Amino acid sequence: MKSLVAASAGALSLLAVAIIDRPDPTTTPTRTSPFATSASFDALLSDSLGDPSAPTWRGLGHPVLVPAPAALAPAVLNDVVKKNCAGCHSDQRKMGNLSLQSFDLATVGATSPIIAEKMIGKLRTGMMPPPGRPRPAGDTLEVLTETLERQMDAVAVRKPDVGRRSFQRLNRAEYEHAIKDLLTIAVNAESWLPLDTKSANFDNIADVQIPSATVLEAYLDAASAISRVAVGDAKASVSTSTYKVSRLANQNGHEDDTPIGTRGGTAATHYFPADGEYVFAVSLHSTPIGQLVGSNAPFDEKIEISVDGERVALLDIDRGLHESEPTGLDLKTKPITVKAGPRVIAAAYVRTFEGPVEDLMTPIGNSLPDTQIGIQDGITIQGHMKLLSVTGPFNPTGVSDTPSRRRVFSCRPLSAAEQRPCAERIVNRIGSQAYGRALVSSDRKAIMSFYDDEAKSGGFESGVRGAVEAILASPYFVFRADEVAATAKPGSKVAVSSSDLASRLSFFLWGTLPDSTLTSVAQRGLLVDTTVLIAQTKRMLADPRADALSTRFAAQWLRLQDVEKVHPDPLLYPAFNLQLAKNMQKETELFVASLVRENRSLLDLYTADYTYVNEDLAQHYGMVDVVGNDFRRVRYTDKNRVGILGHGSVLLLTSQGNRTSPVLRGKWVMEVLMGSPPPPPPPNVPDLEVTGASKEGRMLTTRERMETHRSNASCRSCHQFIDPIGLALDNFDVIGQWRIKENNMPLDTRGDYYDGTKITGPRELQQVLLKRPVPLVRTFVQNLMAYAVGRRVEYSDGPAIRQIERSVRAKNYRIQDIVLGVVKSDAFRMRMVPVAQAALPASGASVGSSR
Repeated sequence: MKSLVAASAGALSLLAVAIIDRPDPTTTPTRTSPFATSASFDALLSDSLGDPSAPTWRGLGHPVLVPAPAALAPAVLNDVVKKNCAGCHSDQRKMGNLSLQSFDLATVGATSPIIAEKMIGKLRTGMMPPPGRPRPAGDTLEVLTETLERQMDAVAVRKPDVGRRSFQRLNRAEYEHAIKDLLTIAVNAESWLPLDTKSANFDNIADVQIPSATVLEAYLDAASAISRVAVGDAKASVSTSTYKVSRLANQNGHEDDTPIGTRGGTAATHYFPADGEYVFAVSLHSTPIGQLVGSNAPFDEKIEISVDGERVALLDIDRGLHESEPTGLDLKTKPITVKAGPRVIAAAYVRTFEGPVEDLMTPIGNSLPDTQIGIQDGITIQGHMKLLSVTGPFNPTGVSDTPSRRRVFSCRPLSAAEQRPCAERIVNRIGSQAYGRALVSSDRKAIMSFYDDEAKSGGFESGVRGAVEAILASPYFVFRADEVAATAKPGSKVAVSSSDLASRLSFFLWGTLPDSTLTSVAQRGLLVDTTVLIAQTKRMLADPRADALSTRFAAQWLRLQDVEKVHPDPLLYPAFNLQLAKNMQKETELFVASLVRENRSLLDLYTADYTYVNEDLAQHYGMVDVVGNDFRRVRYTDKNRVGILGHGSVLLLTSQGNRTSPVLRGKWVMEVLMGSPPPPPPPNVPDLEVTGASKEGRMLTTRERMETHRSNASCRSCHQFIDPIGLALDNFDVIGQWRIKENNMPLDTRGDYYDGTKITGPRELQQVLLKRPVPLVRTFVQNLMAYAVGRRVEYSDGPAIRQIERSVRAKNYRIQDIVLGVVKSDAFRMRMVPVAQAALPASGASVGSSR
C-alpha cells in the first residue's frame, strides 16, 4: 500500500505539471520554428532554396543540380494563387476545408501559418492544381513554393517555438527493454500494461499518455510481479501461465526452439519463480462436432515436452479423443521438477513422416484454415495445438541461482551488520540506472524505507525485493519529464539538461535506458556540447541496439503492425501462413536496419535491388539457392520488384483478405511515403464490396469494379490521385506474388499519374516518385522527428524539417546524417517553458528531474 501511495502521488504530480504545460484550449497560439538564432537562419537563407541565385536539386534517384527559378514579385504570386487556386478554395466552396480567397503572400506567414504550410506540402508533391485544371506556365509554382518557404522560415526567426511536451511514460516496448537492461529479464508487458494508444503513427507520443488510476495500478502490479521474478520467490503460490498457438500458424514444419525431429507446437521462455514441481498441459483443436482435428490420420501422434532442449515428458494422443470426455482435448504431464529461472519450454508433435502428401486437396500452408477441413475422407490434416500451459510451483524447495539474481545481488552480506550497507549499494546501482541519474539522499531514503519494511518480516532478500519493487514503481522510472528550473522565464525556450538529453537520445535510438557510457557523459554535463552529442550519437548508431530504429520507428511509420490484421482466404491463397507473414515483416525490418547501419541513402528505400530473405520467403518470391531459416541479403531476381514497393509486408497490409486493394495501396503510398493523405471519402459513398462482382456471366477484375465505384463525381476527385498509384502495384497479389491475370482476365494496370506521366507497373511508379525526392525525404524527417521528440509535429516545425532535408541533400540523403540532423535540431535539444510554470523543487526531489 505504501508503494501504491508513493508512486501514485508522484505520478499525479507529473500529471499536474502536464496540465500546467498544456496550451490554453481557448487560444490558438502561432506555432513557429525551432530555429531561434540568427546564425542558424542565416545558414538556412544561404541554402540553395533560400537564395534565388543558387542552384537547386532535382533528379531521379540521385539529385542533379539545375538552376533555381527566378524570383517573382509578391503581387504576381498573389495573382497566381487567385487565378489557379482560389476558385476551388473559396469561402463558398472551401474544397479541402481550405479557403485562399483572401490569400496575401505578405502576411500569410504571420496570420495563417497552417495554411502556408499546407500549401507548401501540396505544391512540393505537385498535387495542386489537380489534374485537368489550368496550371501556370514554366516554373511559376516552384517560385511560389520557395517564396512561401522563405516566408515561413523568416517567421520562425522572429517567433521561435520548439514545441511543447508534458512528459512521456514507458510504453510496452520501452518497458520490456528497460526491464531487460536492468534485471536481464525478458518480460511480456502486455501481461500488465494496457494497450498503447497511438498518435501521429507512433506509440510514444506524449499527448495520449496521460495516466489514469487504472494505468498506475498496472505499473504497480508489474513492479510487484517482476521484482519477485528477479529475486525469486521460495514461497511462490501456485499459478498458471498460458501460451497460445495461432490458428494461422503452420503446424506442419519445424518451429524455432523446439527439438529437432518435431513439427509444429510452440516454444517460449518461461520464468520459474522457485525450484519445485510443475505440471505442463496442452490443449488441442477440435472440429465443430467435438472431434479431434486430424482424427482421420492413419496413425496416433505424440507430443514431446522439453525444458531447455531436454525432453521431460512424452504425451500420447488418442485419435478418438472427444470434447465430451471429462478431460476434453487436454493432455497433462505428471509433476516435473524444474529449477528456478528463465527456461525455454517447448511442446511439439513428434514428426511421424516426411515428404509430400498425395491427397484430394492441395495442402494449405495455414494448417488450420477451417475446423471443418480434416473430417472428410481423402483429406489428410494433422493435429493442431491450441495452448501450452505451465502450472506451479508445487512443493517449492528454494530458489536456485539465476541470471537476474546475479544481476541484483552484486554483494552478499556475511553478517547481520553488513546487510543494510549491502542493500544500499544494490539500491544505488539499480536505482541510478533506472532513474538515468545519480541518486540523491532523498531517493535513497525513500527506497530504503521499503527495504526496511520488508526485511523486518522476510529477511535480507525479501528486503531487497521490496526495494527493487519500489524502484520499478517509482515515477522516476515509469515517467520521463524534462527538468525546468523555477527561474526559467515563462514562454521562453530553454536547453534540455544533459541528463534529460541522454534519456531522449537513448530512447530515440535504442528504445531503452541510457547505458553507462552515455550516463557518465551526461552526469558530467558534457552532452549539451554539440561535438560530444554528435560523437555519442554516432557511437550509439554503431551499436546493434540501434536496430530499434527499424523494429520500433520504421515498423510503425510503415505500419507493419497491420500485417497481422490481414488474413488471406486460405482457399484462394493456400501458400499463406503466420510464419510467412512474420518473415515478410522481418524482411522489411532487416532491410531498413541495413540502410541505417550502412548509412545508405534514404532513396535506397525505393531503389534497392536487394532484400533479406530466408528459404521460405525466397521460395515464395521465386528466388533460388537460398537454404535454411537464417535471413541473408539476396539480390532480386524479378525485375519487377524494387525497394520497399516489392516487399510482401507492404503488399499484404494494403490488401483485403480475398483481393488486392489498389485504393489501400495508393492511399498508403500517399500517406506514408509522400506525406499527402487524400481527404476522407464523402458520406454515403458505398463500399467497393457493394459493387457487383460479376457481369454478363464473368467475374469482374478489381479495376473494373473500381471504375464503376468511382463513377460518382465526388469520388473521382480523390481517386484520380489514388487509383493510378495503386493499380501500378496490382500485378502483386494479396500475398505479394507476381500475377498477370485476375479472375482469368488479363490485368490492366495502366494509369495516368497526377502529373500526367503514364505508369503501368512498380518500376514506373518508383521512377515517377523519385522525380520529386524532396517530399519523400521531408515526410521521413517529419515522422522521425515526431518519434524522436515524443510529440506531434506541428506546422511550426516545418522550417526545421526543411532545414534538415536541405542539410543532407548534398550527401544524397544518407540516413545517419538525417538522424544527426534531428538530434542537433532545437526541437530535440530544447523545450518551451510553460506560460503558467509552477515552481519545482530542487533536483532529486522534483518530479521533473527523472530524466
